[in-house]
Amino acid sequence: MVKFLHDRDLSAVFHALSDPTRRQILEALREGPKSVGELAAPLDMTFAGASKHIGVLERAELLTRSKEGRRRVCRVQRSRFALVEQWLRDYSSYWNERLDALAAAIEEEEDGGADE
Repeated sequence: MVKFLHDRDLSAVFHALSDPTRRQILEALREGPKSVGELAAPLDMTFAGASKHIGVLERAELLTRSKEGRRRVCRVQRSRFALVEQWLRDYSSYWNERLDALAAAIEEEEDGGADE
């Protein structure tokens, strides 16, 4: 069950990150919290359009949205990126092991061929 939740969470994160507009929103939030209007302005889109992208990021738990007075303020959830980082680290480890094995096999083949 845990793996299923992990896979579903990871899929939601990658889906959210797959769109350049959403990545641009996250980039803007690196500077600190911003209102939905502040995020929408440089994107040349409506408040409603920005809200849809923010909703995808919020469902993937990459950001949170809270009400502060009349403003809806967004903040990055940095801890959520650990899920992607771990997935990439696992695959990096796997491919490093496979490439090391390939290099060793090639070296062994070359050494064996030199003796003949």
